[in-house]
Amino acid sequence: MSGLTAFAAGLALMLQAAPQPRIFIASDSTAANYDASKYPQLGWGMMLKCGLAPDIEVINRAVGGRSTRTFISEGRWDTLIADARPGDVVLIQFGHNDASHSRPERYAPAHTAYRDNLLRMIWEAKGRGLFPVLVTPPARRSFEDKRAKADFAEYSQVMRELVVSTNTPLIDLEARSRALVERAGEEGAKRYFLHYSANEGVKAFPKGIADDTHFSELGARAMAEIVARELKGLRLPVAEKVLAERPDLTRETPIGSAACR
Repeated sequence: MSGLTAFAAGLALMLQAAPQPRIFIASDSTAANYDASKYPQLGWGMMLKCGLAPDIEVINRAVGGRSTRTFISEGRWDTLIADARPGDVVLIQFGHNDASHSRPERYAPAHTAYRDNLLRMIWEAKGRGLFPVLVTPPARRSFEDKRAKADFAEYSQVMRELVVSTNTPLIDLEARSRALVERAGEEGAKRYFLHYSANEGVKAFPKGIADDTHFSELGARAMAEIVARELKGLRLPVAEKVLAERPDLTRETPIGSAACR
């Protein structure tokens, strides 16, 4: 075997041995994992696996009630960075809790603290050889004059601006999900959120619930479909691992769990 041939063979073996990139999620309750007892409440991060090749691991670090401020102050960001390895993707989606004026421990003004916290995440991720991807906060079931509106527009705009200044990829979940909600209409969009009456017999919500922020099974699947579709269009190694067909995420009827079929 010639030296060149041996080198090529060795390189091929190294590439085969290289671990597959993983996807980490840094976010809040809209993406978080939920126990089966909480069904039908699901976070989109639970469903993302259904749009990916089976050898891609999704490590969901999203936690309810967290903003960029608390995700960092509680050490969750440092832990994520320590656990990730070069080549991994980090989806960063915050905004809902950063906008909580009444909760000073969470609150991060869009153009100052929020922006600074995102910059820290971006540069620290890139410094570790990771691929950060900004994800604008998903739309709520929020309508004005029969049009779906963006309740976190300032926060989404900051992310869009950082895309340009830091050359970081963006998944505009806010814009895409708002279009989804608007197409469904004010009444039809209820199926994507937690809207159940007491007489429907939902164990997790025996008294019923009307929640325009958190997702039902269909809502979580729909949000994950948007994320997967947008991820496939990015120039990242993991993009080729997004399935071309994603019937588990585009289904119109729930199956009663977070399973992929």
